[in-house]
Amino acid sequence: MTTEISGISLPGQTGAGAPRWSTEIHREDDALDRLAVEWDELASRCATATPFQAACWLASWWRQYGTPGGLVVVLVRRDDRLVGAAALRRRGPFGGLTNLGAGLVDFTDVLLDDSCTDRAAAELAAALPLHRPWHSLELREVHPEAAVQQVYRHWRGRRHRFDDSLCQYLPAVPMDELLKRLPGKTAQRSRVKLRKNAEVGVEVLTTTAEEVPAAVRELLRLHFEQWQERGITPEHRTERFAAHLTDTTRGLVASGRAALHRFVLDGELVAVNLVLLCPSFGGLYMYGATPALRERVDIAGLLFGAALDEVRAADIPVLSLLRGQEPYKQRWRPDQLSNQRLVLGPGRLAPWAVARAVRVRVRLALAHQLRTRMPGLKRVLLARMRG
Repeated sequence: MTTEISGISLPGQTGAGAPRWSTEIHREDDALDRLAVEWDELASRCATATPFQAACWLASWWRQYGTPGGLVVVLVRRDDRLVGAAALRRRGPFGGLTNLGAGLVDFTDVLLDDSCTDRAAAELAAALPLHRPWHSLELREVHPEAAVQQVYRHWRGRRHRFDDSLCQYLPAVPMDELLKRLPGKTAQRSRVKLRKNAEVGVEVLTTTAEEVPAAVRELLRLHFEQWQERGITPEHRTERFAAHLTDTTRGLVASGRAALHRFVLDGELVAVNLVLLCPSFGGLYMYGATPALRERVDIAGLLFGAALDEVRAADIPVLSLLRGQEPYKQRWRPDQLSNQRLVLGPGRLAPWAVARAVRVRVRLALAHQLRTRMPGLKRVLLARMRG
């Protein structure tokens, strides 16, 4: 076991009867499994926590994707109660750190107890193991209101903030109100499609935790059938992704932080939809549907409607479409908000953090140029093809 424990006293925070603050750094590969109970108890007291910060999600991702010896779990305690936590991993040989999740996570965050957010953030910032000039911490997919923004504010070294992936959101209101967001003809076509869906008689079944493994297998099978001709994400076909999705979904469904819907038509399973749930939003994470279903129903409307019903039943105010700008999402005219990428480094020089920030700026600039020039390039190519 490799655990570092220290006591911290910040200026103006000491005195008789004052809470006792301490921090721990765990580097054991099973740390997240051992901390699961109190980790999730803290998550329930953190308003910004999402399913991606659940112990089952983080521990499952580490088992399937982590490099042994590379886990870094930073904890903050007040009078022995866990009030701050960050799950990080080493990146490269020079002491760089980043979040767990890689491309599978839509929101990265730390956990901070709502009763002492500011002080816990300050303690967590002070405890981050970024001591050498070449150390850095890069966090991807950070919501602008995430708890880790408080840690960023308390960080005393170099810090940089950039835009990251674009996420999209809709208010969790009745479908009739959502349709008011659409232009008249588009709204009318959507109403016709929704009525047709209701008339076809698709049955929506909610999956229990015990049924999750079989349902996830069907989800991945249908997901492959749906996307095989349009380019499926290679990772979605791997055994480790299937194991991660199964373990994670089972834990989230059991704790009420996810719903897995199965859609049955004429006795046949035709679609499966995974919806993530937390107090601030419900998110459509992944789905699969048999391609032949398009001939009978509006698949996007069917899945979207079931997710909206689930979110509204839980009194969740927002339906998130998560990352990506797929056409089926744009149909609903969602509000848009970019995640952020945070880069931290120690001291005023922090050359490695600065270098990391420069590389990020260059990549973002190149990506912007490609996006802005792509329409023109497409027009030129089409003109040449037609000529």
